[in-house]
Amino acid sequence: MKLYALFVAMAAVTVLSPGPGVVMTLSNALRFGFRPALGGIMGIATGASVVAAVSATSAGALLASSALAFTVLKLVGAAYLIYLGIKLWRSPPFVFTTSSSPAGSFGRRFAEGLSLQFTNPKAIFFFLSVFPQFIDPAQPYAPQFVSLVMTYSALVVLIHSGYALFARGAQRWLRTERGGRQVNRLAGTTFVAFGLGLAMAKRAA
Repeated sequence: MKLYALFVAMAAVTVLSPGPGVVMTLSNALRFGFRPALGGIMGIATGASVVAAVSATSAGALLASSALAFTVLKLVGAAYLIYLGIKLWRSPPFVFTTSSSPAGSFGRRFAEGLSLQFTNPKAIFFFLSVFPQFIDPAQPYAPQFVSLVMTYSALVVLIHSGYALFARGAQRWLRTERGGRQVNRLAGTTFVAFGLGLAMAKRAA
């Protein structure tokens, strides 16, 4: 496997950088607590594995070569992100309780994180453009693929868990109505911004 340490560094930077997944993790941690947030994190990590698998198939090749497929994926992803942003902006302030509500269940957050990752431009572009460069064609493909994907997913779990724990440390201020409303609007604005940015993105030549 070529340059594994460099892959870990690049993947870590990608996961750490602001994106829809990070916003979702922070929001879930603040609204529901660590365990439901962990459900979303596991969904994001699982979604990354699926996106990686797609990038290794003819579907991945199609997305890389077809302007139409790229545009469709881009617009669907943008619409979903903008929908999430508007939903967050219009939501009531976060209400913190000691018990988990049904809306904050592990399974529901897992499904949300999984679906989000399918339209996360950061993950899609990473696996379509950066990931293949770390596969050594002189070595068996499958072991390299599995090792790199598991590394990326493990980084998602570790880094996003850190984000969730950090967010929980700020919940005292966020127990106020003003704090909760500001988080809703900040997260909502961020999702809309990512959605608009994705809609305006141009396919690389």
